[in-house]
Amino acid sequence: MEGVSTFRKSLFRGALGAVSGLLAGYTALAVAEVVASVVRPQAGPVTVVGGAAIDRTPAAVKDFAIRTFGENDKLVLQLGILAALGLLGVVLGILSLRHRRTGAAGVLLFGLIGAVAALSRPDTGGIGDVLPSMAGAVSGAAVLYLLAGKLASTPGDEAGTDGWSRRGFLIAASVTAVAATGAGALGRTLTGRRAQGAVASRSAVKLPAPSSPAPPLPRGVQLKAQGISPFTTPNGDFYRVDTALVVPRIDSDTWRLRVHGKGVTRSRTYTFQDLLDRPLIERDITLTCVSNEVGGPYIGHARWLGVRLDDLLRECGVTPPSKGGKADQLIARSVDGMTLGSPVEEVMDGRDAILAVAMNGEPLPFEHGFPVRMLVPGLYGYVSACKWIEDIELTTFDSYDAYWVKRKWARKAPIKTQARIDTPKPFARPTGATVTIAGVAWAQHRGIQRVEVRIDDGPWRDADLAPQATVDTWRQWSYPWTTTPGGHTLTVRATDGTGRVQTEERTRTIPDGASGWHSVFVTAG
Repeated sequence: MEGVSTFRKSLFRGALGAVSGLLAGYTALAVAEVVASVVRPQAGPVTVVGGAAIDRTPAAVKDFAIRTFGENDKLVLQLGILAALGLLGVVLGILSLRHRRTGAAGVLLFGLIGAVAALSRPDTGGIGDVLPSMAGAVSGAAVLYLLAGKLASTPGDEAGTDGWSRRGFLIAASVTAVAATGAGALGRTLTGRRAQGAVASRSAVKLPAPSSPAPPLPRGVQLKAQGISPFTTPNGDFYRVDTALVVPRIDSDTWRLRVHGKGVTRSRTYTFQDLLDRPLIERDITLTCVSNEVGGPYIGHARWLGVRLDDLLRECGVTPPSKGGKADQLIARSVDGMTLGSPVEEVMDGRDAILAVAMNGEPLPFEHGFPVRMLVPGLYGYVSACKWIEDIELTTFDSYDAYWVKRKWARKAPIKTQARIDTPKPFARPTGATVTIAGVAWAQHRGIQRVEVRIDDGPWRDADLAPQATVDTWRQWSYPWTTTPGGHTLTVRATDGTGRVQTEERTRTIPDGASGWHSVFVTAG
């Protein structure tokens, strides 16, 4: 019985050691959040470690994360980091029962990892960015050292000299938990206040009327088929795929855009007001992410307001390569360090490439790039749609590889012709003699001239097309299917405005976008 009692006491003491480690980690994160709110919210340890992990993750793994978790991929990463921290805290807490200094040193080591990650980020603010990780680590180490001392089992061992005081431990643990919670709340409050200037600047934006308004959408551009995507995607539903763990909140009053580089004869720096004071164009443009699988959701349409990018570049003396220009690549840099490389020829070939300031009649949402983002119709987002842009550098493809190109994605990526079945959904059980098959098709900057539907291995049948808004938008389609009972495979393909039929060949999203026909299996009643 004495042996069982001793085992239970050891087990209980080990559990309290694990709690000590968790409290140490909790304290470290809370203190780091307070310091980050003063230094820079993007310098928090979870953010910098997560960002470093994203930067070093193979492209295939990133693609899997987006495909599996969708827009929750960043949340899953953050939860994974927190889970790893929790596990580390448990291990260090148990270790500190016998090796008190070693446990505390382990916490400091993780702080050092966070500091190194902070300095490695492309948007690093310098040495100040190490402060949140190091301050949190020192606080966490101190807490673990203190709590481990309260769990000393015998006078004189390494864990402490006062003996195990259950009451002392509970008091110390409770005070630590309350203090850490208060620190975390303070950090979130300070971070929120820091962003108030950006929020206020967005609220104060008065959007000018466009000098070149978008024409009204053709009547019938939105089909009445139940289950089809809305032609214009509401801002709150617009897809978001990027690497920012913390959405930048930029004050438009302090925002600047620099244009410089190879072939730029007049380097310029523009303010947000400078852009608003220029002639603005309004255009309907559908955006597509290169990570969109066949039939995937990462596509959306909006009406954008902004400045013509080619006009801005010509103002700075830039000419396209076809006219003797020295630069064939435009590098767009975001405030978070992201770089996207766009072909100068396409940017300046007359298409409506813009620096957008508004989306669907309101200033850009923070999640979609406020105050300014770049758009180039016909190109996948990873080579054209830089959010939170602050720098444009003209260079060459031979001399610089942008972020995604370094990770094995293609340098140039025109959007591939695709069609998607929105309704009926996969494995649906439609009823009735006639069922409407409907969806969307896209081939930005080429347009869609035909959509065909096939039932099982039957012949291709022409679908009915909604009016084409512009060649830069997607197009809705529908097909009345006379059903027969049983299981059926429905397949769709599109033909772009050049007459090229969408390929059947299935490819992955890497390196330049997925291809293949979209199919769904349904069972007709």
